Amino acid sequence: MPSTSAPAAPDTGLPGDESAVRRFRALGHPVRLGILRRLARTPDTCACDFAEVFDVSQPTISQHLKVLREAGLVTSVRRGNQICYSSAPGPLGELRALLGGLAPER
Repeated sequence: MPSTSAPAAPDTGLPGDESAVRRFRALGHPVRLGILRRLARTPDTCACDFAEVFDVSQPTISQHLKVLREAGLVTSVRRGNQICYSSAPGPLGELRALLGGLAPER
């Protein structure tokens, strides 16, 4: 008699893979990747500085920064009426380690 039970769920990965996927998705847009590259060179950058660098509107920059912040890739500090951003070294280091583990050993 054929089995009526559902097939086993596929292995979805290791603990923490969901946050890594969310972070990689956040980096999947050229402006967000560019923002993170700029923050690596120039921490504590004001959000208003990105609009002229990437030639997009301030609301668009704000949305991109929100995605990066929700993914844990950037931190923010309010200084008066400005919000300054820096890259978050912990989560970026985790992504670096994950990518390093995917490279074949030589």
